[in-house]
Amino acid sequence: MFKYLRYISVFLITVYLLFACHASAPTEFKRSPLKVVFASFVGEYPGIIAQEKGFFKAQGVDVELIHKRYTQLGRANFSAGKYDGISLSLGSIIILSATNPDIQGVLVIDESTGADVVVAQSQIKIVADLKGKKLGANLGGFSEVFVTEMFKSANLTSDDVKLVKLEALEIPQGLKNNVIQAGHTWEPHLSQIIKLGGHIIFTSKQTPGLIVDMIIFRGDTVRDRPEDVRAFVRGWLQAATYWRANLQEGNAIISKALKIPSNTISLEGVNLTDLAQNQKLFQSSNPNSIYKTAKIYADFFIRSGNLTRIPELESLFNSSFLNPPL
Repeated sequence: MFKYLRYISVFLITVYLLFACHASAPTEFKRSPLKVVFASFVGEYPGIIAQEKGFFKAQGVDVELIHKRYTQLGRANFSAGKYDGISLSLGSIIILSATNPDIQGVLVIDESTGADVVVAQSQIKIVADLKGKKLGANLGGFSEVFVTEMFKSANLTSDDVKLVKLEALEIPQGLKNNVIQAGHTWEPHLSQIIKLGGHIIFTSKQTPGLIVDMIIFRGDTVRDRPEDVRAFVRGWLQAATYWRANLQEGNAIISKALKIPSNTISLEGVNLTDLAQNQKLFQSSNPNSIYKTAKIYADFFIRSGNLTRIPELESLFNSSFLNPPL
């Protein structure tokens, strides 16, 4: 009898332990955060607000934002599979697609309507004065297309100006050291240049529709985690709307996160594109669509030797995350 009771006791203890272990185990596998890398253009900053205000989590996705000052490093790490997504200019996406075709643009985050600028030393008054001078730009991407359009406005060509490969953040030092006499950049670097006595001679306001930035994801991320990508898009658009309505708070959040002066953060010259604008931009029949602009970049890069063929634009852009339910 005692032996029987002992067996019963052991059985009950075992059942209890099994249930206790089961109850303490997580009910579902926790997905890893979406890792998204961004640089230092103001149109990329809604992601910071979405993160700090909890918009991504409220939409149902955990996001890890990675800030890289050098855009080329961010692109290299993205291509190596270290990140799920990245914010890039449309021109840079076209270049990237040549070596990494399994990527998809899911959201246009901004259009530059004056925020991209060409700045010059004080002796260069107008674009025509650039003849024979050195100009810094991120060659092989949208920056080169932008400055080429500027040359056209003064009947210059790339042969009239010595182009020097520099990133936007390197332009202030390049001007200070007279390595270049002009360069393509944006805030917060623009403020440094103005303090050094430089001035603006051309802006993206003169090239409407040319410079747009997008969020792209790796193809496997889009296929394996579509609901997370959809939630990311919702959170980003929510943050953009919030920032427009709460400029001072938004600027303070960004200033603290990036440790940059709040007076260098401005939406002047930047259109943070909303859902309706995105839906129009993703329509191939729209004369101002990203397909049309992408073709401009692709044609330029083919002529310059940076591309050998036009990428498959239909597979490069994915508008499904902009459609209801959003």
